Amino acid sequence: MDARVKAARVSIFSNTALVLGKLIIGYGIHSVSVMSEAIHSGLDLVAAFIAYFSVRVASKPADAEHQYGHGKVENISGTLEALLIFLAAIWIIYEAGKRLLAGSHPVRGALTGVAVMAGASLVNYMVSNFLFRVARTTESIALEADAWHLRTDVYTSVGVLLGLLALEVTGYYWLDPLMALVVAAMIIKAAYSLSREAFLPLLDVSLPEEEERIIKEIIARHADAYVEFHKLRTRKAGRERQIDLHLVVPRYQHIDYVHDLCEHISDEIKASLPHTDILIHAEPCTSVRDCPVCNDCPEKEKRPSGAK
Repeated sequence: MDARVKAARVSIFSNTALVLGKLIIGYGIHSVSVMSEAIHSGLDLVAAFIAYFSVRVASKPADAEHQYGHGKVENISGTLEALLIFLAAIWIIYEAGKRLLAGSHPVRGALTGVAVMAGASLVNYMVSNFLFRVARTTESIALEADAWHLRTDVYTSVGVLLGLLALEVTGYYWLDPLMALVVAAMIIKAAYSLSREAFLPLLDVSLPEEEERIIKEIIARHADAYVEFHKLRTRKAGRERQIDLHLVVPRYQHIDYVHDLCEHISDEIKASLPHTDILIHAEPCTSVRDCPVCNDCPEKEKRPSGAK
């Protein structure tokens, strides 16, 4: 089974347990901040299901209908997850604002809520670390989005925990809905970052500058075998990279040599940037008289007399 699918299952199981625990405790102690965390975890659970199904689809090989593979399913998944986080933040703001305007109800058993938030933070931290590790290894945007969901949950749970502690010490019950608003603000910030990372590849933006630098450095290693390269284009779909470029080779060079050169360049790029599909269009140099690479080509002497 694909490592991405296994990791997504772990996220589903952990989020299910957290949603149930937070709902039960939040309802029991009448804490809007704990209930807001339960809603947040509920959307994390929905996001975990979306990630699970998206990585299953993305792991399928290319077919006749999807000749470039199914990688963009992960980007769609990440975008949907970001939208879900925005919805969670809006709901939390509404509930907290209503509680602040109406006057806060006393929170009963704040220390119980503190214990629940502490446990939830620990679980989410461990699971998010696991998801980040798998996401980096497999270059999965869907798992990375899911991991950020849980890591955000860690921060917000700690915030709620501190709010409940302050409430227990000071007796100011408005601290509970106020902390819920802080949670909402943190959620919105995370949602914005996730939406950019997931959505932009759907517009076929180029690979990061660092990755394009690696590509150019690898091509430059073979500079003595070609004249120049141009029209380098890159994009990413999920974890799959697509690269194409034009490679100008000496006019007299044998086709077998050109083919091997393109294969060497492709293999080196794939070794440095896994999950890459490369198309190199080789074209002959047109500046024969002024081109030292063409003039120094050993195959030139083998050309028939009078051949261009």
